[in-house]
Amino acid sequence: MFKKKSRLSVKKLLLLSVALFCYFPLTYCQHIALATLEKDKIQNLSALCKVWGFLKYYHPNVAKGNFNWDEQLLAIIPKIEKAPTSEAASKIYLDWIDSLGEIKICRSCKNGATKEYFDKNFNLSWTQNPEVFSNELSKKLKQIEDNRFQGKNHYVTTASAGNVEVINEPEYQNFEFPDENYRLLSLFRYWNIVEYFYPYKYMTDENWNEVLSQMIPKFKNSKNKIEYHLAMLETVARLNDSHATFHTGPIENYFGRKYTPAYFNMIESKFVITGFYKDSLAKANDLKIGDIIEKAKGIDVKELIASNKIYNRGSNNKVQDTHNGFFVTAGETDSIKLSIKRGNDEIVKNFGRYNLKILKGQFPKNKEKYKILDHNIGYVDMNYLEMKDVDKMMHDLKSAQAIIIDYREYMKFTPYMVARRLIKTKKEFAKLIKPDLSYPGRFIWKPSETISPLNNQCFSGRVIILVNEGTQSASEYATMLLQAGDNVTTIGSQTSGADGNVSYNEFLGYKSIITGLGVFYPDGSETQRVGIKIDAVVHPTIKGIAEGRDEILEKALEFAQK
Repeated sequence: MFKKKSRLSVKKLLLLSVALFCYFPLTYCQHIALATLEKDKIQNLSALCKVWGFLKYYHPNVAKGNFNWDEQLLAIIPKIEKAPTSEAASKIYLDWIDSLGEIKICRSCKNGATKEYFDKNFNLSWTQNPEVFSNELSKKLKQIEDNRFQGKNHYVTTASAGNVEVINEPEYQNFEFPDENYRLLSLFRYWNIVEYFYPYKYMTDENWNEVLSQMIPKFKNSKNKIEYHLAMLETVARLNDSHATFHTGPIENYFGRKYTPAYFNMIESKFVITGFYKDSLAKANDLKIGDIIEKAKGIDVKELIASNKIYNRGSNNKVQDTHNGFFVTAGETDSIKLSIKRGNDEIVKNFGRYNLKILKGQFPKNKEKYKILDHNIGYVDMNYLEMKDVDKMMHDLKSAQAIIIDYREYMKFTPYMVARRLIKTKKEFAKLIKPDLSYPGRFIWKPSETISPLNNQCFSGRVIILVNEGTQSASEYATMLLQAGDNVTTIGSQTSGADGNVSYNEFLGYKSIITGLGVFYPDGSETQRVGIKIDAVVHPTIKGIAEGRDEILEKALEFAQK
């Protein structure tokens, strides 16, 4: 009795408090009501996005391409937005599904039990949410899942490697800033490709459902093309994928198309110059490797980095650190005021900015692809080595005490013929997953990737692989291949964490790259985001960079001489 009476008193007090708030500051109550209404609208639109995407890839008649599915969405958005309750919205969905035609029993849909699935991405539990859908609608959605489309999907296919390829989507021209419902269509199209066909959805920092709820108001309420394009860029960045790139004219105009002639990275938590596009421009602007940039345009560098973090793509912080130079120093004017710390000196002055045509120099020619260093240690630069060079290179280095293979850039080919000379028995070096188009959202394990030895040509010395954040995608896969060798050590810093073939995802009129296949070590451990396994981690220092030292290579040489 006492507890019941106490609860009643508290309830009365709460009601009295709300009444007082609503009587005096009326705008406060209006704000609460509007916030609740906006939340309900977002929930309704989020549910619509999911239902529309589910029907697109699952409903037998929709997946055949029998409907203009974009127009179907545009027609139903106003109805769902006006639905007063979840029951009313469910009735709209049920009528919509009934209009799509008969759902025939699928006899072959149970064959999936024989497949070896990777299901960390798969989750259709939202179809059974009683707070959003009626019991009748949930049953209907489950019926569609159990009798889903089988055959050649109108909207997606797979490339030769098995990664998804988006096809037959209507193309939109001059859609820099479309109407509100078209902006939602743009988001819904992109979101659902990720939902069903991105192998690393489960590894994003934020739950992909939460990303949808957060991005709906940004797309819906964009006031101009800049806000709309920044919303698209932010959505892409939310994948936490170094492959996920997105460029448009309005984005470039917003951030600027001119850059300082320097490369930047975060070293010891400082924003440091680590290299130059052109030495002549660096000299003309009195910029030096090892300079610490503390302010740009009078604003603290860390503040600029933090304010643009939502637009900074990358699987991990090491990769994002390499992009900070763009957010800190890019602009439209010919110069930028920088505050630089160089040793004990403080330098504040304007430094030149240039467009990429001026900054980009010719790719160096006739650079040594491989050579013998002191102590009979071979060095191979995979940025320049070509497949035609492998036989001669391995012959010339066969007597070396060790071979250092530098993978800190993007390579030209997959080094199977190198790897075959590093093993004496057949080795498994990677496991891959690909999307199952017969059951969208699920992924299948492909046969393990293996490498076999080249008879009587096994290199007997040590092999050391150099890696850093520039080791990405094919270079990461190639490093895994070489790591299968009998006497291989990997030295360096965290790699890009974007392994596997790429696919294209689409907003309306704009495409974005995403990782298409999932790549794992034979023991099942991920390479995405975390990067390649490293035996000896090296963190470059500001002092070392300023002195022009290659601390990763130094560590490798020290190891090789032991």
